Amino acid sequence: MAKLSAAQYGKDNIRVYKVNRNEQTGVQDVVEMTVCVLLQGDLETSYTQADNSVVVATDTMKNTVYVMARQHPVTPPELFGAIVATHFVETYSHIHHAQVKIVTHRWTRMTVDGKPHPHSFIRDGAETRNVEAVANEGNGIDIRSAIAGLLVLKSTGSDFRGFIRDEYTTLPEVDDRILSTEVDCGWTWENLKTVKDVEATVPMFDEAWSNSRDITLQTFAKDESASVQNTMYKMCEQILAAVPMVKAVDYSLPNKHYFEIGLKNTGEDVEVYAPQSDPNGLIQCTVTR
Repeated sequence: MAKLSAAQYGKDNIRVYKVNRNEQTGVQDVVEMTVCVLLQGDLETSYTQADNSVVVATDTMKNTVYVMARQHPVTPPELFGAIVATHFVETYSHIHHAQVKIVTHRWTRMTVDGKPHPHSFIRDGAETRNVEAVANEGNGIDIRSAIAGLLVLKSTGSDFRGFIRDEYTTLPEVDDRILSTEVDCGWTWENLKTVKDVEATVPMFDEAWSNSRDITLQTFAKDESASVQNTMYKMCEQILAAVPMVKAVDYSLPNKHYFEIGLKNTGEDVEVYAPQSDPNGLIQCTVTR
């Protein structure tokens, strides 16, 4: 006999743009997000009996996000995600779990004539600030913050030696190589009981993002890397030390390879590399206290 073992549904790719205007100074601040809402609860009959009476329409979820964005601050995204997730659990008695994912896209203020421009911005990279906020009925709010799409490269300061060699190994050991990756770094906060607790933590969210980003970049640049594994572990250790309310740090780092092309009879000492799109190494870890 068939049994519904798990189910969730929601609205994905909700595009939100909010502008805050300071009428006195003329300075405007902008935030652009992509939001996903997923709900779990007593939904079985909607799947098994075509009973839509338990369904919160996904269009309603979209509208709720827009209304919440108008009524509440959207920064930091951890707070906005907690507000939206808690709304669904508190509003609908049969919804016991609401997950809100937020991707905040970069808009960096332009510098024009040597001064910050009051209302012009540039997207200076694909890096995003991500948040996942989950409201669990009776179990508070769980939040994971993240950096994603941060592309970094260093042209030296990395080697890779001493790995297992067998009949399938062709990779040579190297004492100097290009190291490049696209950073996906996340940090999970201690459980927060209510939205008020999240509000009390607001000053820490931006600070943690800034610290985690700085630690990632500085460690990447300064570490004489013996492996991606060891370098990412050092990053995790430092973030845990810098942010006491964080209980776990995770990294996912694809190894973007650059293979050397040997050029002969050029009369010059030239190093030319071919960037490789795939296949690529993928190194991941989670470090806890």
